[in-house]
Amino acid sequence: MARKPKEKKPKKQKEVYIPKQGLMGIGEDYHVYYMTRQEKLTGLLIGAAAGLVIGYVFFNNWIVAVLLAIFAAVKIRKPYQDYLHKKRLKSLLLQFKDLLEALSASYSAGMATSKAFENAQGEMIQLYGPESDIAREMQIINVGLQHNLNIEDLLLNFADRSGLDDVNSFANVFDVCNRKGGNLQQIVGDTRKIINDKIDMEMEIQTMVAASKNELNIMMVMPLIIMLSMRGFGESMTGNSLANIVIKLAALAIFAAAYVIGKRMIEIKL
Repeated sequence: MARKPKEKKPKKQKEVYIPKQGLMGIGEDYHVYYMTRQEKLTGLLIGAAAGLVIGYVFFNNWIVAVLLAIFAAVKIRKPYQDYLHKKRLKSLLLQFKDLLEALSASYSAGMATSKAFENAQGEMIQLYGPESDIAREMQIINVGLQHNLNIEDLLLNFADRSGLDDVNSFANVFDVCNRKGGNLQQIVGDTRKIINDKIDMEMEIQTMVAASKNELNIMMVMPLIIMLSMRGFGESMTGNSLANIVIKLAALAIFAAAYVIGKRMIEIKL
């Protein structure tokens, strides 16, 4: 009896992330970060410089140093992009905190919601400039209000695109409160206080782990210092024999793994 040929399982296609858009087709998705040409060049230069120094100090050979520089310049793109992404989200949270302060002052003065957000846009432009993320988001919200869109939907859309838990929590509470006639001034004030406490706590934690960060950075520089000091022992210790090359590559891999693990250990998320 002939055996039936096994059916090949279809390969799983990698899911393509589709950026989220605003209600009017405008507005950035902060879940992703697109580097500018200048940022790409900066990342390449940082990676190339680090690879060149490490390659020459460890192998004392310009060809190897250039190859390692090219490798580092390519590999540093993703970590550098992640760093810029986190930096942008942190900046957006700080800008959002100042937005809540502006809204709280407007509500305290008895302004309606539309007027409060209009004034908040002006203050954000004064603080951060018209091209800042929070100023653009306020412009989107105010244009949406002029086109008779609900403030709740506009805030929820901003929260969905922001990727920030604090913005999402505020938008959901604001949605319920505004629909049911709650105290918006209190909601804005309480949210601002929570974010302030969170930022203060994060700064205290960063101060506590600052010494560990410095120790980690020093540890990553020590291999270079050790290799430079060992050159006085002659080619038998620092030469490019097969055994030495294998040992050097293994040492670089170990230190790279140690740095990654160390970064994860001192990175505390709230």
